[in-house]
Amino acid sequence: LIDKLKKKELNRLEKQKPGILNPLEKMNEEIFSFAELKQKEIDELKKLEAFRREFIADISHELKTPIFAAQGFVHTLLDGAIDDKAVRGKFLKKAAKSLDGLDALVQDLVTLSHIETGQIKMHFETFDLYELTEEVIEQLEDKAEKRNIKLQIDGEKHKVFVYADWQRISQVMTNLVSNAIKHSFEDGNVTVIFESTKKNVHVHVKDHGEGISTEHLNRIFERFYRVDKSRSREKGGTGLGLAIVKHILENHGTKADVESVVGKGSDFSFKLPRAKPESGSHESNS
Repeated sequence: LIDKLKKKELNRLEKQKPGILNPLEKMNEEIFSFAELKQKEIDELKKLEAFRREFIADISHELKTPIFAAQGFVHTLLDGAIDDKAVRGKFLKKAAKSLDGLDALVQDLVTLSHIETGQIKMHFETFDLYELTEEVIEQLEDKAEKRNIKLQIDGEKHKVFVYADWQRISQVMTNLVSNAIKHSFEDGNVTVIFESTKKNVHVHVKDHGEGISTEHLNRIFERFYRVDKSRSREKGGTGLGLAIVKHILENHGTKADVESVVGKGSDFSFKLPRAKPESGSHESNS
């Protein structure tokens, strides 16, 4: 609209006398430049407002779900079911599970907020990414065994030294492998692959599962974004894992990529700077 008005006004000025054309034309240029700038600011504010509304709706729903579930179990017990030992134990376990989910959500929100605001600083060091990944797989083996999913690192065991924040990259690998387990088919595989170049180590976390359709790929790293909201909640998770991955990697000067084929699986990848082992590395201290 501004461009149309600008063009119309300049055409009108060109028909005026040459003596007054230049100052008026310059003034109109300045006015329309100012208007364009303000219009961009308004458009940006509208986007931020839409994001704020969406975020409030999402966080309200995510908080409401575990709270209402725990509340329902507790009130059922207070209404008399507490006298039945079998029911009491069952409902208390369900209430505890809901509250554990709420705690995980709050912890992820705090982590994400601290990363975004710079309160969490990256502590870079040299460490063995292969060893870190083995530790992550060991922690997630029970979760994988429940769905008969095999966790593996491709190729022979070898040192993969990178320069990064050990704790935060551990969080990245945990979130990516955990996500792969959730979305893999039962009796499937989750494979971690390391590809080293002269300067970088490329990390791939591949699953054999439901995959992600093209229209969702650009949004899966947004907080609370779920491809299938009902099924995702059944599988657990806070909806913040991939958002945390995104922000941690951005603080490492890199980014997460994803390729996926519906019905076959997904490949999440990122790269880190390759490093030589140092005497003060995490691997040497562990």
